[in-house]
Amino acid sequence: MTLTKLNNDRFLPERGLRIMVQVPNSHAQRIVDAVLAEDTLKYGDYDSVTYRTTPGTQQFRSLGSGRNAATEKVFEVPCVELSFFISDDEVNAVQVLKAIYASHPYEEPVVFVEPCLRTLHIRGLDEDNPSRFWNSDAEDWVPEEHR
Repeated sequence: MTLTKLNNDRFLPERGLRIMVQVPNSHAQRIVDAVLAEDTLKYGDYDSVTYRTTPGTQQFRSLGSGRNAATEKVFEVPCVELSFFISDDEVNAVQVLKAIYASHPYEEPVVFVEPCLRTLHIRGLDEDNPSRFWNSDAEDWVPEEHR
């Protein structure tokens, strides 16, 4: 897959990997903590940056070739999807993926790895931007320390 360069004067593109993990919500923070033990998940001026969807439904049927006996019916499990960006350094990526496997409750964790570009802001270009949270009344999602 060839990624475009997106050269411009507004933001900085950076190549890396997007990792997505489907997991029961009750185990999601365990996955995040395990990943953070391997990578700070830095995104520009922030770290510990992850995204968690609201619960959806994952379905599966055991074929009987692994730990679980074969099942005739399909089972449904409420799950969330976690996603985050890491560098495309192979050694780091393998360590992060091993941490996911070690902390995931499934025999066969559902994990996707995609090459991607992320964009990072160029400092100083948004000081007067009326869309930025610091130039408007504080909303509920703005931490008290940033108001």
